[in-house]
Amino acid sequence: MKLYLKYDINIIFRKTLENQLDKIGIAYKINGLGEVEFTQPLNPQEVKELTVLLSTYGIKIINDHKTEIVQRIKDTVTEMVNNTTIEKSFKTSVYLSEKLEYSYTYLSSIFSENTYSSIESFVILKRIDRAKSLIIKDRLTLTEVAYTLGYSSVAHLSAQFKKTTGLTPTVFQRIIKQREANK
Repeated sequence: MKLYLKYDINIIFRKTLENQLDKIGIAYKINGLGEVEFTQPLNPQEVKELTVLLSTYGIKIINDHKTEIVQRIKDTVTEMVNNTTIEKSFKTSVYLSEKLEYSYTYLSSIFSENTYSSIESFVILKRIDRAKSLIIKDRLTLTEVAYTLGYSSVAHLSAQFKKTTGLTPTVFQRIIKQREANK
């Protein structure tokens, strides 16, 4: 017997983080996807213990300011792409600037310097990943996917999908249906 599972990685991350933070018994507040605020400073032993506990789950503590900003950009973009309540016509640059409280020019510069890629390219990759998920898991039509992700048209979605994956969304759908039929 096989079970197919659907999960939300953000909920898993948050619960894992809460469980590990509760183990060390320090008061905290989770501010966002990758940010924890402690009510009192951590001593070196607590930081070491927390580092070991979190590393078991592949979670790393970031100590470098630029790396922290890049991670916050990635987390915010992921949140933006996955959040169905955010207005899709909202410009990424405005959203990131308001959410992270830095100018978009600064954020773009830090991101490019550290990832050798642009924020725009990262947004496209996340949108296409989300499109694949909507096609596979939610069984949405291409029109519904385009609307959900804020594309101006199915043609625009298809062009970005093909450029990113090498396949058109229609061919991708066909491959998924074939795989499921062969199971």
